[in-house]
Amino acid sequence: MLSLKNLTISVEGKTIIKDLNFEFEKGKTYAIMGPNGSGKSTLAYSIMGHPAYTLSEKSSMKLNGLEISEMDPNERAQEGLFLSFQSPLSLSGVKVYQLLQLAMNGKKDPLQIRQEAKKYATELGISEELLNRPLNVGASGGERKKMEVLQAAVLEKELLLFDEVDTGVDVDALKDISHFLTKHKKNKTYIVITHYNRILHYLKPDFVLVMMDGKIVKVGKANLAKQIENEGYEML
Repeated sequence: MLSLKNLTISVEGKTIIKDLNFEFEKGKTYAIMGPNGSGKSTLAYSIMGHPAYTLSEKSSMKLNGLEISEMDPNERAQEGLFLSFQSPLSLSGVKVYQLLQLAMNGKKDPLQIRQEAKKYATELGISEELLNRPLNVGASGGERKKMEVLQAAVLEKELLLFDEVDTGVDVDALKDISHFLTKHKKNKTYIVITHYNRILHYLKPDFVLVMMDGKIVKVGKANLAKQIENEGYEML
């Protein structure tokens, strides 16, 4: 699905990720954990092609066998990638329907997009009023995260990266998001970056990856997250 080889990433001349190698398999759920500054968000943004991050010449990213490391973010999105932001922005004057139509680029009829968005909004507990506002204007942290998940569902991408989708989210919203992602998991790969074990109680990961100092230092099953919660990263 997604193969990362010799991945070295720097920002403004400072190396953040150091010679990282990993294979993300299709249809699996991965949780990435680690202390602040360990490189988790850098990894997600680099996979999506954020221009602030520079890859070394030896770095390779292949999605379904296709090298994507030189692609622009929109090209990577067209190949099946989606990134949910840690702090989703509000867009005054732009409704989610308009944004989705632009992103779909004619692949879905506007009526179909509207119908799907309304259906998913109901499942996620997003009000009709919020759905018809400019995107995220006046929305709470939890509502913004739900809107990110709604967009991911309508866009139907293969590999979805969620950067702290559980941050700023109350217990009820967390359950709504987790149950929704589980329900719509078919043929999708999830990479969930989180500081906490609580979302993993609902969104059961196949693998937990621990990052420290720009490297993956441990890979385990779901119980690894529980162990980290109890003992902290000092155990590593």
